Amino acid sequence: MRLARFMGRRSAAAPRVADASLPASRYMAAQAGALPDTEALLALKPALRRSLSTEFGVESLAARICPVELEDDSTAIFALAEHVGSDQANELARRMEKAGYAAATPSRYVLNASLLLAVARDAFRSPQWVAQSAHGRGALAEAFHELVEWGVTNRASDLHLNVNLHEAESEVKYTLCGRYVAPECFRRMPTRTLMEMLSVAWMDISGGNGAVFDPGAEQQGSLSRMYAGREVMLRWASMASEKGPSVCLRLLEKNRAASIPPLEALGYLPDQIGMLEQALCSGGGAVVFAGTVGSGKSTTLASLIARLPADRKVITIEDPVEYTIPGAIQNSVARRLDADAHAAFATKLRTLKRSAMSDVLLGEVRDRETGLAFMDLAGSGVNVYTTVHAPSAAFIPERLASDFIGVSRDFLAMPGTLKLLVWQALLPRLCACALPPDAAAGAGAGAGLGHHTERWLEELAAAFPGPLELLRMRNREGCPACRKQGLRELFGYDGRSVAAEMIEPRLHPHLLDWVRHRGRGTHPAPTHSAMASAMAGAYRGIFDPSDIERHFHSFATESRLRGMSPSAAGGGEPDGFAQGKVLP
Repeated sequence: MRLARFMGRRSAAAPRVADASLPASRYMAAQAGALPDTEALLALKPALRRSLSTEFGVESLAARICPVELEDDSTAIFALAEHVGSDQANELARRMEKAGYAAATPSRYVLNASLLLAVARDAFRSPQWVAQSAHGRGALAEAFHELVEWGVTNRASDLHLNVNLHEAESEVKYTLCGRYVAPECFRRMPTRTLMEMLSVAWMDISGGNGAVFDPGAEQQGSLSRMYAGREVMLRWASMASEKGPSVCLRLLEKNRAASIPPLEALGYLPDQIGMLEQALCSGGGAVVFAGTVGSGKSTTLASLIARLPADRKVITIEDPVEYTIPGAIQNSVARRLDADAHAAFATKLRTLKRSAMSDVLLGEVRDRETGLAFMDLAGSGVNVYTTVHAPSAAFIPERLASDFIGVSRDFLAMPGTLKLLVWQALLPRLCACALPPDAAAGAGAGAGLGHHTERWLEELAAAFPGPLELLRMRNREGCPACRKQGLRELFGYDGRSVAAEMIEPRLHPHLLDWVRHRGRGTHPAPTHSAMASAMAGAYRGIFDPSDIERHFHSFATESRLRGMSPSAAGGGEPDGFAQGKVLP
């Protein structure tokens, strides 16, 4: 049956073959068509349908030659210029003819290496958007932007498009209030449609590595566009997983000068704000913020820098600029996966050192290149503000000194290098419909409630004493204000707020020895732990204590840690919460 189908194709298309009478061995490169770029490939008529590399067992030749099927059922050979008339191409043409495929006119095309590899990996497999008119491609682009606009409107931090090439349907998820959720309106997304959307969307990505969306490669880039009346930058990062490409789009609203929240609104406690302001006033050294991905470090940095007086010259090096900071000279330096991006970063740093600035915001220290930049800037006497991924404030120096980043331990241990170490987390903030613990227990809310309510509250009070009547729990049924997104996982919440811990190294001389000697000796403790900070918020009705447990550890564990040693539990005495005070 398959052979009959192939034969039917061949006889129908035979009159179109201009070079059918020319022996394959005499095929000349000059007779081949040219597809120099993505636009030319998309304009090809008949359009590309799919790669035939697997069918003919020539996957190993993908970087040189690729047999393809076109939309009119004819076939062609795509190849590099030096291989389009090679013996391998000629043999492949004979095999395709023997299998019953009809040759297109022209039957061979010359492509560049990156485009050829993308074709071989079936980056253009989806036929609808390639074969149809520009209106079809526009409809897919519009569908993609609808996904983004929903995220922007509902204050999502990320859009996740997880393609499962082994299933008919794939995932569309968002990060909302720190939760990884799938809106009902975007469930059951056809895999083929999602692949088409991504292929179309990649055509508008700037600074990306690769001419086309490649499901088998890691790709990065960005796109700026207006959504819901706001200018938003999409930061694209795709990963080639076992099931298929997984694309994460960070949604960054640009030009947000007016929307930079003050430290108070972010959730920082008064004593913590005092420590941050003291760090701003003192000269030299680095303020380093740490946390997981999406913990709000960039927002806190922008809020802190915005508090600097106008007589300080501030320059920022960011990837990308997320907030417009009044008075700052801001620079976007894309850290893409190519050599040109690294050269641009080095050039910017050389210029920066001649700019007579007093304060520098270095967006993130994440590799040896940025580690060297951190040492250069912090060692020059200017005030440096930066971020790093670390699990606690105490671990920040270890992360900077790791083999991956490579900042010198002796440099970090020098008095004045590290001015303030901050670790922060974002916890879901309760909606105004939150319930007292006894009412929440009756409604079945809270992971630790139910018939264990009394025991759970005893463990909480033992770890963090305070007025239990002020605690509030999430209302899982929600109210009209928190139910508007239609996601039950978010009922009872209203955004997120910060819980932070801090260490001021100059007040803890043993910290410098701990850094110099690779973590041996006394473990440095923060002024008070992030969990203690979160519980201070819980006693003000901001956080659900069960969410604090899930983010850190159980209250029973905290009590045991406090019984072991003050530093193991994060330092400080728990009775400070009875008056609602920050731990000393």
